[in-house]
Amino acid sequence: MKFLADECCDTGLVASLREDGHDVLYVLERKPGVSDDEVLLEAYNEERIILTEDKDFGELVYRLKKSSKGIILIRIDVKERHMKWFRLKKLIENYEERLPGHFVVIDTQKFRFRPLIFPV
Repeated sequence: MKFLADECCDTGLVASLREDGHDVLYVLERKPGVSDDEVLLEAYNEERIILTEDKDFGELVYRLKKSSKGIILIRIDVKERHMKWFRLKKLIENYEERLPGHFVVIDTQKFRFRPLIFPV
């Protein structure tokens, strides 16, 4: 699967995705400090799902009606950061086909899927 990891994402999470065979571009490695708008546009142009811990992407796709292939928002507290890879891997293994066209929120207990208004 193709992802674009926002710079706020944990480096270990990006490494784990790559080790698992996923194609991951990491903003922190390519363009640190780039705006969320630019991240969204690059992901859209390259047909990548955004992986982030930044709630601002919800505003971009719902209030400002910007297009996206898909967004995964990780909402796991710092104290439980060891759960991030476990939960993300479970999401991909069980729901990979549902990720495109959705805004998905991951927490320690559940996955919430919300259709994007203007998906790719």
